[in-house]
Amino acid sequence: MVEKREETFVESDADSAQVIEQDGYSIIKNQVCPVCHEKKLTLTESEQEIPFFGLVYIFSMSCENCKYHKADVESEEQKEPCRYSIEVDSEEDMKIRVVKSAEATVRIPHVGNIEPGPASNGYVTNIEGIIQRMKRMIEAVRDNQEEDEETRKKAKNLVKKLIKVQMGQEKLRIIIEDPTGNSAIISDKAEKSRLK
Repeated sequence: MVEKREETFVESDADSAQVIEQDGYSIIKNQVCPVCHEKKLTLTESEQEIPFFGLVYIFSMSCENCKYHKADVESEEQKEPCRYSIEVDSEEDMKIRVVKSAEATVRIPHVGNIEPGPASNGYVTNIEGIIQRMKRMIEAVRDNQEEDEETRKKAKNLVKKLIKVQMGQEKLRIIIEDPTGNSAIISDKAEKSRLK
C-alpha cells in the first residue's frame, strides 16, 4: 500500500525562503547559514510525543554548501536539571528509548563521554544508538594512523567491549546528565535523580 503524503509548498519570490509542510515536518529552505553565510541552510522542525516523557520539539539545521549541521531536542514542559543512570545488561536493553538534548553529557564509565558544546547535537534514539555513536568515536581513534600504538590498541579493545554489550554478553553503565532537563532514559530500569 502506498502512503499518501501531505505536502504544502510556498514560495513568494526567487530570493525568499521556501517553506514546505510535509508529514508533520516544517521545512524552511534557502536560509542564511551562520557559518558560510550562503543561503543554502535548511531548517527542519517537528513535534513528537514520547511516551512517559511528553511532547518534544525536534529541530535541525543543515547547510548543503559547507555541510554545517546542528540538531536539538526540547521538551514542551519546563523540566528540572536531571541525571539518568542505567545498567545495560541484555540485548533487550538496546531498545530502550533515549532522549538527549545538545546540552546533555553522556558518560559511559571506563569507555568515554559525549560532551555538550557547539558541535553537540540533540536526538531521540535508543541505547543501541548511544552505543553506536560512542563506537564510531572510538573507531575514529582506532583508525587514526597518527595515534600511538597503545592508544589504538586500547580503542580496538573498547570497540570489542561495545560489540559484546550490544549482544548482551557484557554489562555497561550509561549516565546522562542534562542541566536543561530535556533528556531522559525511558525505562523502569533507569535511575533518575536531580542534577546538582
